[in-house]
Amino acid sequence: MKTPSLLWSTAAVALLGLTSCSDDEVTPPECGEPLYAGGATDEAWRALVDAQNQAQDSSRAVTLVSPESGHTYLADEAAPLWQWTSPLRASLQRPERTRPSPVARPRDTGRSVLAWLGNALLPTAEAHLAPYTGDLYWVKVQVPGRQCPVELLTSELQWQLDDGSWQTLRDAAGQALTVQVLSAYLVQNRITEGPYTLAAPVPFGVARVR
Repeated sequence: MKTPSLLWSTAAVALLGLTSCSDDEVTPPECGEPLYAGGATDEAWRALVDAQNQAQDSSRAVTLVSPESGHTYLADEAAPLWQWTSPLRASLQRPERTRPSPVARPRDTGRSVLAWLGNALLPTAEAHLAPYTGDLYWVKVQVPGRQCPVELLTSELQWQLDDGSWQTLRDAAGQALTVQVLSAYLVQNRITEGPYTLAAPVPFGVARVR
């Protein structure tokens, strides 16, 4: 049986080997996970990540009720509520949707690349949620000059912007912002319909208060 020190040495060597691999072989997540709301889970999110580069299909995309195209918020307003409708929700021939979680979970930004690689080699024990069945909505807000979008994955037809996300948008006052929504229907974490995206991102803005 290997001693703990030997196990650690083996893992360290493997990590060094991974860091020398090409990007095609190991590509850690660049922006971390989105915010989660409703019944959305990280495993369902990974299914959408794997499918997001498929050919764009807007045939059953959401209809964004708010923000409306070209709408401008004032920076001193309260965080807005965004809403949309979806053909995926309209169908009645569906399995029972996963019960939503009452608490949104924050983006995973605390892990370094080294920690991500270490977890890939020696996964930590994590409690997995039940496989998700239902419609999901991945909302992405592009902010000029910011590498990562402001993101939410939710099973709901709305997003009451949290204080942190709203502050990021307020800090970008005066710039051209856009919101895109990717939607899909999943059965046991597998996409069975979609993904669908808006034909074009919806532009909006935040105005500075004088």
